[in-house]
Amino acid sequence: MERRSNRSGLAAALFTLFILTAAGCTDEDVVFRDRELFAPIQSAANGFVGYSDSTAKFTVCGNCHIGQQDQWDETAHADAWATLANSPGKQAMCEACHSVGQRGNLSTQAGGWETVKDARYHDVQCESCHGPGLPHVQNPDAVQPLAPLHVDTGLTYGCGECHNGTHHPFVEEWRRSGHSVAVAYPAGRPECQQCHRGQQVLLAWGEKSDYIEKDSAQHLAITCGVCHDSHRREFRAQLRHSVDVPRIEEHLCARCHNKRAVPDSASSQGLNPHSPESELLIGEAGWYPPGANINPGQILGTHGSDANPRLCTTCHVVQYQITDMATGQFVFNSTGHTFAAASCVDAQGIPVGGDCAISTTARSFKGCTASGCHGSENAAASAMLTASTRIRVLADQLEAMLRAVDPNLAAAGGQIDANNTQFTVAEGAYFNWRLATERGEDNADPVRKVMASTVHNPFLMETLLRESMNEMRRAYNLP
Repeated sequence: MERRSNRSGLAAALFTLFILTAAGCTDEDVVFRDRELFAPIQSAANGFVGYSDSTAKFTVCGNCHIGQQDQWDETAHADAWATLANSPGKQAMCEACHSVGQRGNLSTQAGGWETVKDARYHDVQCESCHGPGLPHVQNPDAVQPLAPLHVDTGLTYGCGECHNGTHHPFVEEWRRSGHSVAVAYPAGRPECQQCHRGQQVLLAWGEKSDYIEKDSAQHLAITCGVCHDSHRREFRAQLRHSVDVPRIEEHLCARCHNKRAVPDSASSQGLNPHSPESELLIGEAGWYPPGANINPGQILGTHGSDANPRLCTTCHVVQYQITDMATGQFVFNSTGHTFAAASCVDAQGIPVGGDCAISTTARSFKGCTASGCHGSENAAASAMLTASTRIRVLADQLEAMLRAVDPNLAAAGGQIDANNTQFTVAEGAYFNWRLATERGEDNADPVRKVMASTVHNPFLMETLLRESMNEMRRAYNLP
């Protein structure tokens, strides 16, 4: 913290100098400057200006952008060079990602540290994402060096140009996740954009920063910059919101994974759950039959309790190292950015996403053991199989009762009709059946069919299915 106070003090001093000198000006458009803001740069640097003071780690950009300098100051990017220098496995090829240059931005010319080995280019500074700063310094109004929000899958610019490879494969794993795909239909609907379009997510969260694609018609996926803010370190991993609170109203993931967890009679889609994971986790999802002696929030498992303060990320963002079983040599460092709990893996144990059998050979259950919830991966897999089997049997029984009352299920007409505003017992039971089988109703494997609801809250799901059947018997005189 001492380092921060030194840097912040320098920032304050420079800002004070700026105010005092500006106060003596008669023309509001001219600011008097009694010193050079940075030493001249070599032409080989190709416009990268780097540090104004490399000892205090004060960037040239920070002379004017005081707030951004102060926030960036305590991020891992600000210590990138020291991190590499202290690494026992450091190599010269690593330097380009721990310094200022063309990596991470739209610049196509080598510059900064790569061409001028000067300490002014140490660390991942502003220009690492925004590109060469000299043109902006020379003509601030005409040149705006904005950073991209898009993640280039060719790894020629953006976060992925450095955050890739077997040691930190953030982008490679992200590509295998649903976050990497901007689905055209929901991304193009205004009511869906706050979760399905990268630009609109940031607006919904009150983020006002400028970036290249901000006003573009292109639908960006949920890229790195949507969840992470490279300027600040208020939350873990420079996230925009916390993942360390067991409250869904504050949790980063729950801002989108918490949409329709209870029936909505006013919507044509109101009988279908939509991203209900967070409320299911804390025991507040589903339709509660009138005859059931339960209340929202009453039934939850360890996954949704205070014992699991990170909620979603405990299971869905699991970092671990993979080594060769025969030699013990390093193979891959998983970052957890497929965002799959119990992710499917290849023969080496590398997460590949997708769907596969529930077994310790087909999947990794390391998140279940790293959190301390389960004693072994085998125990975690067994618990999932057992609970999923119970829920699958109940879901199939409830489906049979629903079809007996309304053979067409959610099609127009009958007891289950979202377009009819009169809510029925069958519609409530149908919602719970869909909650149990969401994302898996077409899965041929009867266990994987209900895996999502099992993992998030098996106790609540089992109770809702049983109580739904009891209410169906009472309402429709079923055997």
